Amino acid sequence: MPGSLNDQNDSFERDAAWMRRALEVAAQAALRGEVPIGALVVVGDVEVAAAGNTRETEADPCGHAEVNALRAAARLRGHWRLDDATVYVTLEPCAMCAGAMVLARIARCVYAAPDPKGGFLGTLGNLAEHPGLNHHFPVVPGVLADEAADQLRRFFRALRSKE
Repeated sequence: MPGSLNDQNDSFERDAAWMRRALEVAAQAALRGEVPIGALVVVGDVEVAAAGNTRETEADPCGHAEVNALRAAARLRGHWRLDDATVYVTLEPCAMCAGAMVLARIARCVYAAPDPKGGFLGTLGNLAEHPGLNHHFPVVPGVLADEAADQLRRFFRALRSKE
């Protein structure tokens, strides 16, 4: 029966499995000195693109994991519309990244930890539901939030200890 508890549990487990993969991508970004944020673009059961932040390594203020993953997925697919894709990201997307998701026409976004200083898919605002925009998508917050928040805390604690 659609919408049953089993369907919800299966959906959560699938989202959690993809989020664990996004956390791996975030850990790889941290090894490069980037803030550990990882993003995936997934279509069905296939990872189309995975990316971490590149703001430091590429001196690019737009080098956020989500934008990097959306660009890679669009290039690979040969089209900017990603209307069958789910974006998984370890930190709630900022306004720029949420806007990029709207423009890419994604199907949904799943994120781990909320971002009280910049999150724009529920915390400071919600571009996914903004009535003036021509595309909307569902947002699933909090999947493996504790793990993602711990990863970020460890990174910044280590960074401060080097100062």
